[in-house]
Amino acid sequence: MEQREILPARQARSGGLTAASVRAHFGAYRPGMRSFDSEKVRGDHLLSPDAKLPPGLRPAAVLVPIVDRPTGLSVLLTQRHEKLSAHAGQVSLPGGRIEPTDADAVAAALRETREEIGLPADRIEVIGRLDTYITGTGFEIIPIVALLAPPLPLMPDPREVTEVFEVPLPLVADRANYRQETRELKNGVRTYFVLTHDSRYIWGATAGILVNLAEVLAT
Repeated sequence: MEQREILPARQARSGGLTAASVRAHFGAYRPGMRSFDSEKVRGDHLLSPDAKLPPGLRPAAVLVPIVDRPTGLSVLLTQRHEKLSAHAGQVSLPGGRIEPTDADAVAAALRETREEIGLPADRIEVIGRLDTYITGTGFEIIPIVALLAPPLPLMPDPREVTEVFEVPLPLVADRANYRQETRELKNGVRTYFVLTHDSRYIWGATAGILVNLAEVLAT
């Protein structure tokens, strides 16, 4: 596979966020099963009154990669391939199922990140995690937060990822930039968070996890 650099974000104002301040926020944060402004478990079901937690949850982990560039911090995201069987064409965080051979959620997130975008574990500084997130498709996701220091030589798997790009962290960290939308999905009418940046449409579990990131950075 061709080795590539990611598309850097067009930076918004930093909002005072630095790698050191992000580390400090996660040093004080105690993740759990909290949800958006309540004590219920965080997940896709929360914004839709008729939705219920899916049975038989499967453990998964994603990496929430924060890139520390001289121009400011940004969040690295991927565009999934349109021919994938699940979440085709959507914007996503690197990650996937926790396999029996993975030591823990961190190991799973690092493994999946290398498999999807070719980023080795020794280029990743894990600094904490976010709240567990339940998806409507039955995954119980542990989001692992990490800092990345460029340059980031990447080799995206073309079978899974069509593009790797960044969104400015100040935009992600501002709750005012998120809105809620409702649409008819396979499992009924669902409401979800949406974050947009340029032509990027970030929604569903990815946007929900980023809302949690914004909450942590606001504390």
